[in-house]
Amino acid sequence: MSNQQQSQESHEHGSIKSYTTGLILSIILTIIPFGLVMTGALSGVATLAIIMIMAVVQIVVQVVYFLHLNEGSGPRWNMISLWFTILIVAIVVVGSLWIMFHLNHNLMVGM
Repeated sequence: MSNQQQSQESHEHGSIKSYTTGLILSIILTIIPFGLVMTGALSGVATLAIIMIMAVVQIVVQVVYFLHLNEGSGPRWNMISLWFTILIVAIVVVGSLWIMFHLNHNLMVGM
C-alpha cells in the first residue's frame, strides 16, 4: 500500500497577463498619489481624499489580481474569511481611533 494522497481541489493561478495587468495597475495607482504629493498640485484635503481613494482601489487590485479572491467559482470560505478579516481590521482601527480621540477627555480627571 502506498501512502499517496491525491487532492481533488484545483487551484487556478493567474496567467502572466493577469499578473502583468495587476502590476501595471498597482504601479499607476502608486504613481498618481506620489505625483500629487510631490508637485503639491492640489490642496491638502483634496490630496488626502485622492490618496484614500487610490488606496481603496489599490486594495481591490491586489485582492483580485494577486490573491484571486474575486467572485469566481472558488470556495466560498475564501470570501467569508476575507470579509471577516475586513471586519476585524475595521473594529481594531475604529476602536483605536475612538480611544485616542477620547483619551484627552478621559485623562482630565479632577479638572
